[in-house]
Amino acid sequence: MIILGVDPGTATMGYGILEKTGNRFRALAYGALETPKTMPTHERLRELYHGLRRLCETYQPDALATEQLLFQTNRRTAIAVARAAGIALLVAAEQGIEWREYTPLQVKQAVTGYGGADKKQVQTMVQRLLGLESVPKPDDAADALAIAICHAHHAALSRLTTP
Repeated sequence: MIILGVDPGTATMGYGILEKTGNRFRALAYGALETPKTMPTHERLRELYHGLRRLCETYQPDALATEQLLFQTNRRTAIAVARAAGIALLVAAEQGIEWREYTPLQVKQAVTGYGGADKKQVQTMVQRLLGLESVPKPDDAADALAIAICHAHHAALSRLTTP
């Protein structure tokens, strides 16, 4: 199974492509799609759309997972993140890819075993679980890989509990 994890954002959209074979994980690619702050919003969203499509065409993921947007005090940031998440959903729908979203608590529990883990703990566990030499950079890429790992765990549990 190949999973594309996405950490939505309009300035920086983290992505992580994970291959799960049996109980083993392997990072195929990770990084961030970045857009200049001076670019108009609609053009930034178009750039993110094309970047995610290229990733899907290259890696042919079976699933796309995002982190669920929770209440944020900064409405402007929340709206921008929601727009970027919408681009990820559109790409998943267009490509016929299964889409799931997970709360930050679910991601932390799946990666560290503890829902109260801090960002550094999550990043360190992503590095260890994937056998990487260093913590994935930027932070958005590490978050996207964590989301993909979360989906891999949930997908496996779902198969075990579905008749």
